[in-house]
Amino acid sequence: MPIALIRRPSPRLAEGLVTHIERTPVDVELAFRQWQQYVEALHGSDWTTVEVPAIEECPDGVFVEDTMVVYGDLAVIARSGANQRRPEAAAAARIVAEQGYRVTHITKPGTLDGGDVLKIGSTIYVGEGGRTNAEGIRQLQKAFPDADVRAVPVRKVLHLKSAVTALPDGTVIGYEPLVDDTGAFDSFRPVPEESGAHVVLVGEERLLMAASAPKSAALFEELGYTPVVVDISEFEKLEGCVTCLSVRLRR
Repeated sequence: MPIALIRRPSPRLAEGLVTHIERTPVDVELAFRQWQQYVEALHGSDWTTVEVPAIEECPDGVFVEDTMVVYGDLAVIARSGANQRRPEAAAAARIVAEQGYRVTHITKPGTLDGGDVLKIGSTIYVGEGGRTNAEGIRQLQKAFPDADVRAVPVRKVLHLKSAVTALPDGTVIGYEPLVDDTGAFDSFRPVPEESGAHVVLVGEERLLMAASAPKSAALFEELGYTPVVVDISEFEKLEGCVTCLSVRLRR
C-alpha cells in the first residue's frame, strides 16, 4: 500500500506566505476540516498516511511536499528559497528516513522547494524561479544521476506545480496563461481552469483534484479518468493545491 506523508495545519495558517495573489482572509477551522477530508480521500483510495509532527510556529508547514523530493529510495531534503520555511524540513527528514529512505540535503547556496519538482518516469522537471535556484537544481541532478533533470522557467506562479502537473499517461497539464513555456514539456494539454492544472495520481485512473475545477474534472472524465474531488478553498487562498498537502511515497 502506498504511503503519503502529511502534516496538520498550524493555528497560524492564516499568516502563510502569499506572493502571486492578493491576500484574503483564511478560515483556519474550515481549513482544518478540509485537511481532514483530504486525508480521508487518500485513505479512500487505499493510501496509508504518516504524519510529520506539526510545526505550529511555521504557518506554511501544512504544505509538506515542499520539504523534499523523493526518487527511488533517496529523499533529497529541500532548502527553501523562503528563509522562514526552512525549519519545516528537519522533522520531515526524520520521518521519511523512518520509512526506509536514504536521505541527503540541498546545501547552501542552493535553494529548492519540493513543489517545484514534477517527476514523470525518469524525467524530472524543476521550476527555476522564486523558490528554487540553479544551484539547487544542479545539486538535485547530482543526487539523481540516473534521471533526466530539466530546468524550466517559473515566473507567473509560486511553484512549477502551481502551473502544471501530469496525467497518468505522462501528459503535462496546465492552465496556459500561467505556464511560462509550454514547449518545455514533451507533451502538453491545456485545462480550462487554474486549479484544474493540479492533480495527484491516487490510482491507475484516479485523480485527486480540487472542487474549484469542475470543467477540468469533466475533461478528465471524458479522457477516461475518475476525479476524486476535495474542497481545499482555504489552502488555495495561500497558493496551495492538492499536490503540496502531501508527499507521496512509492517504491
